[in-house]
Amino acid sequence: MAFQKPPGTQDFLPGAVERWQFVESKAREICRRFNFREIRTPIFESTELFQRGVGETTDIVEKEMYTFTDRGDRSLTLRPEGTAGAVRAYVENKLYGEPDLTKLYYIGPMFRYERAQAGRYRQFHQFGIEALGAVDPALDAEVIALGYTFYTEVGLKGVRVEINSVGTPAVRAAFRERLLSFLEPKRSLLCKDCQSRMDRNPLRVLDCKVDQAHFEGAPSIVDSLDDECRTHFDKVQMYLSDMNIPFSVNPRLVRGLDYYTHTAFEYKAEGIGAIDTIGGGGRYNGLVSEIGGPDQPGVGLGLGLERTVLLLEHQQTELPDLNAIDAYVVALGEAAEREVSKLIYGMRMRGLSVERDYQGRKMKAQMKSADRLKARFTAILGDDELQRGEIALKEMATGEQRFVKLEQLANEIANSK
Repeated sequence: MAFQKPPGTQDFLPGAVERWQFVESKAREICRRFNFREIRTPIFESTELFQRGVGETTDIVEKEMYTFTDRGDRSLTLRPEGTAGAVRAYVENKLYGEPDLTKLYYIGPMFRYERAQAGRYRQFHQFGIEALGAVDPALDAEVIALGYTFYTEVGLKGVRVEINSVGTPAVRAAFRERLLSFLEPKRSLLCKDCQSRMDRNPLRVLDCKVDQAHFEGAPSIVDSLDDECRTHFDKVQMYLSDMNIPFSVNPRLVRGLDYYTHTAFEYKAEGIGAIDTIGGGGRYNGLVSEIGGPDQPGVGLGLGLERTVLLLEHQQTELPDLNAIDAYVVALGEAAEREVSKLIYGMRMRGLSVERDYQGRKMKAQMKSADRLKARFTAILGDDELQRGEIALKEMATGEQRFVKLEQLANEIANSK
């Protein structure tokens, strides 16, 4: 072929895209129950937004962003994550002026230039939520609970919640010195990425997937928390326990973004090769002011939809059949052909999913199409039935067939759901 999709991207075709529709509809339905409202932001933003919001020393900003200069000589970047854009919209549209907490969700594509592998793509999709305007640790727990509820209700098994506190900037500054004292004697043993991070962002060293064996006995940031951070973290755990959300504390969990404060968390599951993190998030109390807004606290999460769908396939999870149609209508004869076009339009206006033949095929071939489309009913209209004002209605699951009045066909099928 002359053209193929770019590396690290996917085509979502009929037969597979229905899994995505199920996952996305479940995300929207859960957000409705938790009172989060949808926000849609541009796919590209000012490059500086991500440099300031995500952090210049992160892998995302240093290595993975799709950045270009437009015709107005502006530096723009395809969004690598959703929080910075959502917070920019919160600031620009002055949503902080509303009296109630601002609770937002989004579903859409993100872009990172990284090595494509199972569960990792250059165009990927996230379901994310952001709650802005409150420091209450109960809100951290609610956000974590929403993500866990999503994974549970789409049907995934074995999902684990890991949490940590990364403290405040002051706490991290003190911990940084303790951590560097531990790491310096091991510098030559660590990978090049870790050696670079030691000079710029030592906490990120603990996130390395290569050098974990060298971190045995490393100081824990949990032991460095001040009273405020400790109280906040304890209350998050208390609220999670009250809601029966299973979790464990992982003192090495730091996340790959610079904006986190206090709570950080991840969802883990096995089944996508070496990747076990399927989503995560945390609190970001300084981000709104960092990008030019008032000093408003926030907490949120981002869940990878590719990894969710891959795990559903790996676990062979039974999903609702979104492909099945309500009825396939067969027309036999010229007069019946004309009547069927009117008939199925009326059925569709009643909310039924209906199909017919447009290729002039014999009745046997049309019945095979009805089977392939998993039609609940097949309705057969010939010229004789048309003269009587009736149509033959066959229930495919039982094989039972009966005649019904044409004007009653839609009611018969709708009432059988």
